Amino acid sequence: MIFKGWQKTSLIEYPGKISTVLFTGGCNFRCPFCYNRDLVLNPGKLPDIPEKDVMDFLNEKRNLYQAVMVTGGEPTMQKDLPDFFAKVKGLGLLAGLETNGTNPGALKEILDKRILDFIAMDVKAPLFWEKYSRAAGLKDNKLFENVKNSVKIITGSEIDYEFRTTIVPGLHKEKDISDIALQLKGARKLVLQQFIPNNTLDGDLAKVEPYPAEALFRMKELAGKYVKHVEIRNV
Repeated sequence: MIFKGWQKTSLIEYPGKISTVLFTGGCNFRCPFCYNRDLVLNPGKLPDIPEKDVMDFLNEKRNLYQAVMVTGGEPTMQKDLPDFFAKVKGLGLLAGLETNGTNPGALKEILDKRILDFIAMDVKAPLFWEKYSRAAGLKDNKLFENVKNSVKIITGSEIDYEFRTTIVPGLHKEKDISDIALQLKGARKLVLQQFIPNNTLDGDLAKVEPYPAEALFRMKELAGKYVKHVEIRNV
């Protein structure tokens, strides 16, 4: 498996664990607020990080880490992702995935093989086509249906998971967060993430002022009516 980015150490990506974070190239979304511009648009221009280099590092440093997170881009576009997770588990490490939920078949395969310990799925907007297509830069309704199927797969699983929504002024209002939480009713955890206006796909969004902290806390209160555990990050 080939990676296109690597954050050697993270204390936040896998909740409560010391992890190493690997980034895959390419994505089937075009979220205007995405700040991984090169991973999404120009992965071929980024240096390759071979799987062997990662595994050698993990073998040498395995006592320093508890988990490996794979993010992107969209990792489930990589056909050899299940094999990589199996190798991570073989080292005795926890395996985590960050996904946009567009490949429920890959999710089900990985879950069935019991080679994954944690999933973080982005929920870009309320699960209505008009809103989701705008927030994710979507033109393919099939991908939208896949997202809804992935929500069902994850909430119906026994795996540790969280849903994440990045709150972007102009794309999200308080009612949108309430709608998301209602659609995720019964889910274990929803994380509301502060928008970071940095290197965004839509250059105009780099000039947008993030919501003040008090606005996010109001949204947390609204979401808490439907999702038991709601957390705010990046504030």
